[in-house]
Amino acid sequence: MTRAEFLTRLRRGLKGLPPETIDEIVSDHEAHFVEAAAAGRDDAEIAQALGNPERLAREVRAEAGLARWEAEKTPSNAVAALVALLGLGAIDILFLLPLLVGVISALFAVFGAAIAVFFAGGVVFVAGPFAEPPGGPLTAILAGLGVMALGVTMGAITSVLSVWLFNFLVWFGRLHYRLLKPALQSASSSGEV
Repeated sequence: MTRAEFLTRLRRGLKGLPPETIDEIVSDHEAHFVEAAAAGRDDAEIAQALGNPERLAREVRAEAGLARWEAEKTPSNAVAALVALLGLGAIDILFLLPLLVGVISALFAVFGAAIAVFFAGGVVFVAGPFAEPPGGPLTAILAGLGVMALGVTMGAITSVLSVWLFNFLVWFGRLHYRLLKPALQSASSSGEV
């Protein structure tokens, strides 16, 4: 593979990252080519030593997504990091996916129930005093507030569990990457890509 092919494939794999980040990463890899060429190595040797450009791009995208999530824990950053991790650990996902789908479905179900409980409490709060409940209108108002508080509590607990789950996935992805990195480096240096 020539220098131009390697850098083109790397740039294509990094698409979606900020342009200045792409330029910086590509120029770093181009510098490796320049230094190694000055030492008398040809482009094919250098490309083989650097590894598969698509794999490099996936690793960089995963790290960038995780860094964005750690800097600012927003839903969009969580989705971006999750997509990057999925690309990096696709084989593990085959094993984790059934478990992950079950846990995420349960979290969505509990969050949906929390919303329903909150709105049910709102109905009791607003309409209860007019229905002449036992104990009077104040009982209906307090019961409605209590049910709404239960819905908020369920939503808060679900949110905390969701963040814990996502942090676990980030930890797992990083552990997976750290464990595989030496194997990937030795495979790329021996020609197995």
